[in-house]
Amino acid sequence: MTQASDTIRVLIPLKVRKKNGRPKLLPPVDYRPSEDRAPDPHVLRAIGRAWSWRRRMEAGEFATVHDLAKAVGLAERHVSRQLRLAYLSPTVLKRLTCGRESPAVSLMSLVEATAAPWPEQAKQVFG
Repeated sequence: MTQASDTIRVLIPLKVRKKNGRPKLLPPVDYRPSEDRAPDPHVLRAIGRAWSWRRRMEAGEFATVHDLAKAVGLAERHVSRQLRLAYLSPTVLKRLTCGRESPAVSLMSLVEATAAPWPEQAKQVFG
């Protein structure tokens, strides 16, 4: 039988927000994960898919983003946004893939960073 003195209470300050219609757990704003964390597989998968789409577009398989979106069965706006990840600076890509960057980097912040020049992207993404 468990007594009240045997109970350990763990409080984790997470927020639940809806993103793209799905609930998502978000860490606190000041959260900085340790360096031994693995890269976020969702971010890596999105970057890989963006590079694949970029190669297919450059090979002439698709003339427009609309054609690509239709072929992969996704919304054109989504494909257009995700395709920008293929144009991240080499520094950002290296930190994300090899540097074990924090999983707190969101896809949205990466997409927004693609609008900045390459030297400013790392500062914008990683602070």
